[in-house]
Amino acid sequence: MGKYDKYSGQSRMADRPWQIHPVWRGIGCLMMILIPIISYAGAVLLVEANKDQRWVPMPFDLMRKIALPIFGSVDHLLANLLVALVLSLIGFALLTAVYALIYRFIGPPKLGPYDAPPERRRPRRKR
Repeated sequence: MGKYDKYSGQSRMADRPWQIHPVWRGIGCLMMILIPIISYAGAVLLVEANKDQRWVPMPFDLMRKIALPIFGSVDHLLANLLVALVLSLIGFALLTAVYALIYRFIGPPKLGPYDAPPERRRPRRKR
């Protein structure tokens, strides 16, 4: 606390030197909504195809009908939700990997304005 400053219970937050553009926030919010919806749609298709082709045996408890008050009875709801969860995780992982690759090639340089350049080492002479 300085000599002429008034005491404040709240600490002052330093302003960031950069701000996130609102478009990127909107794209992130849109992806958080779209990926689970697309995953559920893909899960419905995969579970139905699995029922016909028998790629992976599913237990009866996952494949039964479940009655919901608003939607009525839904076929294979638990299996659809389980497969949708796996597809969502895969979708978010792919999105993260693509973002990391793009950031690696287009992002800021490794050294900032106050960093010293790395030392150049001379190779040792073999005797």
